[in-house]
Amino acid sequence: MSTILRKVFWFLNTFFMTPVFRLGLGGLLGTPFGGYMMVVKVVGRKSGKTRYAPVNYAIRDGSVYCLSGFRKTADWYRNLLAHPEVELLLPGGPIFARGEPVEDPDERGRMARQVLKNAGFAGFFEGYNPRTISEADLRTKIADIPVIRFRPLGVGSGAFDAGGWAWVWPVLATVGILWWWLG
Repeated sequence: MSTILRKVFWFLNTFFMTPVFRLGLGGLLGTPFGGYMMVVKVVGRKSGKTRYAPVNYAIRDGSVYCLSGFRKTADWYRNLLAHPEVELLLPGGPIFARGEPVEDPDERGRMARQVLKNAGFAGFFEGYNPRTISEADLRTKIADIPVIRFRPLGVGSGAFDAGGWAWVWPVLATVGILWWWLG
């Protein structure tokens, strides 16, 4: 992908997608056209700081799967390899999980196809239709795309927990009501 497109994604992810999930509104964004997103909360391999990466995902057999769209160069993917225990901010709630690259070719193909289908219009960014591409062609096209499996380990901290941003809603509502009442 081009540098410009990468910067556009960085801007949208940093200033829109991540805040929406941290505010507890991630579930409102998922549609078949726009895709279904989650946010991977990773620890920086160099900084040790918390980093957020919105990605498309699929759930199967109790695990959550995603792709690294910018291949092995994606910072969040390299952070995951250094610190595989992460939190996933899913629309239905957060989970604590351990991430690992999927090596089995059958599982890679099956889950890459499902994640690309779940990505809505973004699933076509790779230059093919994930619903109609043959299995052999799909395997060739995703050969350099990491497919990651997250195995749940427990409950994560969500938007309404300490450190989340959902507290903003009652504060804004209170300020709005006071403004209306006093104005």
